[in-house]
Amino acid sequence: GEPSLRREGAAGLGVLRGASLVVGLDGCIKAVGQADVIRKQFSEATFEKIIDCSGKCVLPGLIDAHTHPVWAGDRVHEFAMKLAGASYMEIHQAGGGIHFTVEHTREATEDELFTTFQHRLERMLRAGSTLVECKSGYGLNLDTELKMLRVIERAKESMDIGISSTYCGAHAVPKGKTATEATDDIINNHLPKLKELKLSGEIHVNNIDVFCEKGVFDLESTRRILQAGKDIGLQINFHGDELHPMKSAELGAELGARAISHLEEVSDEGIMAMARAKCAAVLLPTTAYMLRLKQPQARKMLEEGVIVALGSDFNPNAYCFSMPMVMHLACVNMKMSMNEALAAATINAAYALGKSDTHGSLEVGKQGDLLIINSSRWEHLIYQFGGHEALINYVIIKGKVVYENQRCETMSSY
Repeated sequence: GEPSLRREGAAGLGVLRGASLVVGLDGCIKAVGQADVIRKQFSEATFEKIIDCSGKCVLPGLIDAHTHPVWAGDRVHEFAMKLAGASYMEIHQAGGGIHFTVEHTREATEDELFTTFQHRLERMLRAGSTLVECKSGYGLNLDTELKMLRVIERAKESMDIGISSTYCGAHAVPKGKTATEATDDIINNHLPKLKELKLSGEIHVNNIDVFCEKGVFDLESTRRILQAGKDIGLQINFHGDELHPMKSAELGAELGARAISHLEEVSDEGIMAMARAKCAAVLLPTTAYMLRLKQPQARKMLEEGVIVALGSDFNPNAYCFSMPMVMHLACVNMKMSMNEALAAATINAAYALGKSDTHGSLEVGKQGDLLIINSSRWEHLIYQFGGHEALINYVIIKGKVVYENQRCETMSSY
């Protein structure tokens, strides 16, 4: 069956039984519908590959709307500190957290970063992600931020998985600078350089991000950076209202942000403003789970008409590659329905990245990114907590099989 998801809502989750789907050589979907009708329609056509999905399910490829996948040096030692009761900000202020990762990322070579990044993307792909938003942000100086963005650019060119790249130079205030100095450096040095590299075709960044948070970048610095990014053609997609209410959502709505992430502490006014501005909320159930924070108000956002998307927030603090696990957590901890979670990890995540016209659902004309799962019920993708290695049978990008799972041939997923 194929869930073809209507824009922005889970109400339009359509499941087709006994259906077929055709992807053309250009990588786009040519037909979706009843198998016998399609067989007749394409009786003269020749196919490079035909996959028999009897007893299986075809779904849109999953889209991870928020990740930090380029870095060196894991933070496994900090996990133990958190379990013993240290807060995120306590670790951050003691020079750990983002600062620890920044030191290791600055020291790593571009090739080292690329190799680990590639492995992480491959793991995301095997868990069903076909389009991933990838941020820089562990450089905090121009050279390292550009090194990270070049690594992301290399993966865009050499790998099948789709990538939306984000400049996140305002991820933390670098040691020895004030927030105002860091803001000026980004606006006067970083962004002009990105504009120049975009014009020369060397690096194509899609989004701009700022960690708008108490003790990091305040509302005014955030406004200046996001506006400057928007002025060079970047989509606004930033971290807001995570640990303290900052009125980030109101700011994002006013600036025409495409998406805001986290929002654990968003105000009611912020939720209404985002709904009116059609600004997507990228919710990250792994973060609230890992840091034992208050859960984002997914239900209230959905009721107010906010476009809710999901991301794994993969980073050294929340080491999760798997959108199926993220959907499961969203259902259990944020009280979303399975339909809402699937919409949030496909069409709405595509919307959050400005790609809902080409990605996120199985519709004619869209890119042929799909999953085939080894179950006759699509809900197994969410119902099973982990265990996707025996459930995801094929991952297909632009009609090309990029991952085929042999285990599915011998194992039933039930």
